[in-house]
Amino acid sequence: MVSKKRPKKTALRRRNRIERIKPAPDAYGREIVEALNRAGAPLSADELAARLEIKRRERRVFDAALAALVRAGEVVQNRAGSLLVAKRIALLAGRIEGHPDGHGFLVPDDRSPSVFLPPTEMREVMHGDRAAVRITGRDHRARPVGTIVEVLERAKRRIVGRLHSEHGVLFLVPDDRRIAHDILVPPAEAGRAKAGQVATVDLVAPPSRHAQPIGRVAEVLGHHADPGMEIEIAVRKFDLPHEFSRKALAAARAMPDALRPDDLSDRQDLRELPFVTIDSETAKDFDDAVYCRREGKGFRLWVAIADVSHYVRHDDPLDLDARERGTSVYFPRRVIPMLPEKLSNGLCSLNPDVDRLAVVCEMAITPKGEVARYEFYPAVFRSHARLTYTSVWEELSSGKANENLQSLYAVFKVLFDARTRRGAIDFETVETRMIFDARGKIEKIVAEARNDAHRIIEECMLAANVCAGGFLAEHAHPALYRVHDVPSAEKVAALRDFLAEIGLQLPGGEIPRPRDYAQLLEKIRKRPDFALLQTILLRSLKQAVYSPNNLGHFGLAFDSYVHFTSPIRRYPDLLVHRAIKAVLSAQRYSDVDWEALGRHCSETERRADDASRDVETWLKCYYMRDHVGGVFSGTITGVVPFGLFVTLDEYFVDGLVHISELGRDYFQYDGARHMLLGERTGKRFRLADRMTVKLVRVDLDTRKIDLVPA
Repeated sequence: MVSKKRPKKTALRRRNRIERIKPAPDAYGREIVEALNRAGAPLSADELAARLEIKRRERRVFDAALAALVRAGEVVQNRAGSLLVAKRIALLAGRIEGHPDGHGFLVPDDRSPSVFLPPTEMREVMHGDRAAVRITGRDHRARPVGTIVEVLERAKRRIVGRLHSEHGVLFLVPDDRRIAHDILVPPAEAGRAKAGQVATVDLVAPPSRHAQPIGRVAEVLGHHADPGMEIEIAVRKFDLPHEFSRKALAAARAMPDALRPDDLSDRQDLRELPFVTIDSETAKDFDDAVYCRREGKGFRLWVAIADVSHYVRHDDPLDLDARERGTSVYFPRRVIPMLPEKLSNGLCSLNPDVDRLAVVCEMAITPKGEVARYEFYPAVFRSHARLTYTSVWEELSSGKANENLQSLYAVFKVLFDARTRRGAIDFETVETRMIFDARGKIEKIVAEARNDAHRIIEECMLAANVCAGGFLAEHAHPALYRVHDVPSAEKVAALRDFLAEIGLQLPGGEIPRPRDYAQLLEKIRKRPDFALLQTILLRSLKQAVYSPNNLGHFGLAFDSYVHFTSPIRRYPDLLVHRAIKAVLSAQRYSDVDWEALGRHCSETERRADDASRDVETWLKCYYMRDHVGGVFSGTITGVVPFGLFVTLDEYFVDGLVHISELGRDYFQYDGARHMLLGERTGKRFRLADRMTVKLVRVDLDTRKIDLVPA
């Protein structure tokens, strides 16, 4: 078992005393606002600290409170660093979101409704900038409309796009269509770059109301159709960190190639247990290994997770790079890892037949699928086989599986049954896979087969994650929980309106329970439109985030849930490992800003998803260029005021049928019913309707596929 070293009582008492006398950030927040109101004029942070007589030892808490007020939009900080109370000047501070059509929105820091900014207002700002706006009125949709009073902060600006030339003037058209400005590139700033090339430019001068932005060529990437160019563009478009720092690379090189004797101290030795990894054929980094055996009528399940925290320590160079990335990013045929390859594919990866360090969750599972007991501990073990989902399912289906696989399959069934009884929502999403040719272009798009071997690993990981969440909650140790909040009343009402149109009902009250969603899913599972209806149910739910505030996981119906099982590729999992090991050693892992880390990890997760989706969309568009003129069957998967989105059955690709192509009628948009209704003909186009369409145009630059009714 693990040895649990306790800190000296005197040190523990001293730390507790220091924590008790720290001023509360909330108290500082009130004092800051009152001091700025009394000042009657903008103050710098230092001037404000002097007025409040902030001592040096208090400055860190003061700065944190001030930053929180700026984030919340209560205090505005301009580019000169001066601070003032937003309410006194009737301004809203926030971040600019551009739109491909030229207008934009200010998303306020205080989470009030977004403010519409007409194209004339967007001339002096770009997507990602921070600004202060004044509300000037409302538009025909009753949205608040604003005018920009001051640009508070320019976004970090290295912009990727394609170079063009008109009348001898070179300019870059950004690949990110939310940036509506063309970037002028003077001859002195162009280097050897030429029109037609893909490049990045650094902004030399931002836009103003009367002038376009000016840039300097920083990097020439090649030509638009070069193999892999879509990934190079996405990496820069979404600001993905893709080069490790020199210090991180040096730290990785200094790591040993194998375990050292000192690594084995205070660890349980599980090398004789026949652990296996089960992953896809293309997987290279193996975070998790599993072993199960029957005990009486129940089971004992071991989930071993790579002990990344043994090698990546708080605030060391590897940790700083991993924190910045937040997650590994997966593209077709390429991965941008969170950790250098020596760790991600080597020392930390649970490769077969080599000793590895792990944090183990050992669970006693009852015949009804309940976790009766669990224990966490550091261990040394080895994977006895690298299995794939395909091979495991073949063995299970043929009856030739060994005792370990049979036990894993049996424990999966009881765990899944318990989750079903608890009322968890079980979505069955269809994953697609792209098959590439030698040139790196799509040869075909196929549905990814999913079998019970996938579900075995999924259920084992869920069980370990729940135990980790419960362990940290029980010991009141801060951590990043995977939070999935209850759906909003507005989205639930809209969902129920739509379901009523097709004769279905979501049970439950104003805010339904997970069980209500699960019951509806079971009712519609055999319908031909099940996949689409399931997607609509999924859209009604909130997005899961990372947060130190344990609000539970609605979809999985868990009170406490964390991500513990993928520390090689997800930073929150690494943090959870550190927290668990701190509890095991009777210490605290507390030298972190959990709120800020939760926001950061949620943002890096969305950034990675957006980048991956952008690349997949570009590749699909490139592939569909060869099918222009073809006629296809599909399903209406989106209804918007300007038309219909149709997913093609054969290729799992979405295209737009513009409203102007629907016939000689004026179509009214009914958002509640997800429908376009013809005023004269009464013709209806509804979500989930079948449609035959013709592919007429593909635009690689905008990633748009245009369809017309066939």
